[in-house]
Amino acid sequence: MLPSWLTQRGGESSTEAMHAVLGTPLRAPLMSDQEEALFACGCFWGAEKGFWRLPGVVSTAVGYAGGQRTNPTYQEVCTGTTGHTEVVRVVWSTPAVDFSDLLKLFWECHDPTQGNRQGNDTGTQYRSAIYTTTNQQMSLAQASRTSYQDALNQRGYGPITTEILADQAFTFAEPYHQQYLAKPGSRPYCSAMPTQTVLGDFDGNNYRLPSTVWAAYDWSINHCVLRSDNAPIRMA
Repeated sequence: MLPSWLTQRGGESSTEAMHAVLGTPLRAPLMSDQEEALFACGCFWGAEKGFWRLPGVVSTAVGYAGGQRTNPTYQEVCTGTTGHTEVVRVVWSTPAVDFSDLLKLFWECHDPTQGNRQGNDTGTQYRSAIYTTTNQQMSLAQASRTSYQDALNQRGYGPITTEILADQAFTFAEPYHQQYLAKPGSRPYCSAMPTQTVLGDFDGNNYRLPSTVWAAYDWSINHCVLRSDNAPIRMA
C-alpha cells in the first residue's frame, strides 16, 4: 500500500506507472534501504530531470504538496488558490547516495531567494520548498539552509525563502507531466535560475558523490538541465 501521505486520483493505477527513464515503478513501497523526500524548485519538469540523473536515485515523480485541497488538479494548482507548490518526489538508495547530496543539488539548481517565483514563472505554486519525511532529514535541511544562506550573503543575495516542513501530503501529477522532458514532443522548458553558489560543508553532512558527478551540472550554462542528456550520470 502507499504511505498515507501519498495520494492519487480515482481511476489512476497504483502499480502500472513506470519511470520513463529509470524504468522503476513510480508508486512502489519503499524498501528498507530507501528514503523519500519532496523538493520544490520552480517548474517541476526541469526539477525532476535534475534529480533523476543523480546516481543513487531510484525513482522520481512530479506532483503537488504543501496545500490544503485534497487531490488537486494541475489546473487548480495553477490558480494559486489551493496553496500547493509543484514538487518532485525523490526516492533514493541510502547506501548509494546521502540526503546531503540531494540537498546540494536542490540548493544549487535554483534561486531559493525569489519567494513565490522562479524565473519567469510567478505564483505560490513555484515557491521553493523541502518537505522531509524523517527527523534526520529535517535537521540536515535546516543546517544546509543556514550554510547556504551564508554563501549567498557573500554573493549579495537576499534571504532564503524556502519553506521547510515535515510530512506534507503529496498528490501525483497527471501522467503527461511525469518525466515530461524525456518524452517525445515535449516542450523544452525549465524556469530555474541557479545562483552559481556552491553548497559546502554543513552540520551533519555526509556527501557521498564524487566531484565528477557534480561536473555534469554546469549551472553557469543557461538552462543546463535542458541541454544535458536524459540518462543518469555515471560515476567514473
